[in-house]
This record gives sequence, structure tokens and C-alpha cells, in this order.
Amino acid sequence: MAVEHRQIAPNRYRESFGRYLEDFKVGDVYEHRPGRTISEADNTWFTLLTMNTHPLHFDAAYCAGTEFGRPLVNSCLTLAIVAGMSVSDLSHKAIANLGWDKVRLTAPVFAGDTIYAESEVLEVRESASRPTQGIVTVRTTGKKADGTVFMTYERAILVPKRGHAVEDLAGY
Repeated sequence: MAVEHRQIAPNRYRESFGRYLEDFKVGDVYEHRPGRTISEADNTWFTLLTMNTHPLHFDAAYCAGTEFGRPLVNSCLTLAIVAGMSVSDLSHKAIANLGWDKVRLTAPVFAGDTIYAESEVLEVRESASRPTQGIVTVRTTGKKADGTVFMTYERAILVPKRGHAVEDLAGY
């Protein structure tokens, strides 16, 4: 379970998101919710914030002459949203992201599209150098509301074993 409610005092509870190493099982798939409808403002602000000057993301007149006919949502924005959707399930207790691999952009995303994400656990192993931690590798898939897959990637995460997360040790 990704959400626990730990008692921290009489009649007082604190939410605790994420999973410990022991909670991950190869083959498990986590559907990340809620979804997110991407707006034109989201796309424009992110594109300009990141200094991406390609008109494909913010110039409707330019985009009218492309095969898409309208602005595309910046793929770095969709990557950030999909990764963010997965945090409460995958990496809320994580010590570090260890790497991203095999990022594939398989379909365009447009303002107004609602996107969802899911992750499949590919590998779980104990760390050879950190006895209280392990490495989890997942494949995350971004899908539009109509089921169209628009993105996949693999991610390796350093995750604590039960009782060794910051919140367990520091009383967070």
C-alpha cells in the first residue's frame, strides 16, 4: 500500500506516502492517479520557463503549417507530469533517482489532453554497498484518456528498507 496513516500521538495520525523496498514485487503494476488535463497555459509557461524557443510549442500560426496543425505540448512537461504522478507510489520514500533510461515519445500530446500514468516493477534488488537500501527499476507508461500511449521510460530508484526511511529515523 502506498499510503499509511501512522499514529504519532493519541488521537493524532500522519499520512506517509511511498513504498519501502520490501513492498515492491517484480511484475506489479501501479496505476498512478489522479490524471491531469494539460492546459495551453501549462504548456506555454513551462516552455518559456525552460527557455525552449521552438515555436512548435507556443506559436499557433507556425504550428498551422506543420503536420500537427496546432501547438504540441512540450515533451519535457509531459515527462515531468508523468514522473510527478508516480512519486506517491514509487519514490516518495526514495533516497535518490539513480537514472532514467529508454525514454520514448510515441505520440503527440496537445493542450486539452488528459494524461494518466502507470508503472511496472521490472527489478528489485538489495544494494551491494548499502545494507539498509535497495534498487527498484520500473517501466513507466504515459497514456492519454483514450488509451493512446504517448511515452515510456525506465527509471532506477534507491529505496530504503522498512524502518530506514528519513521519516522513520528522524520522526518526520
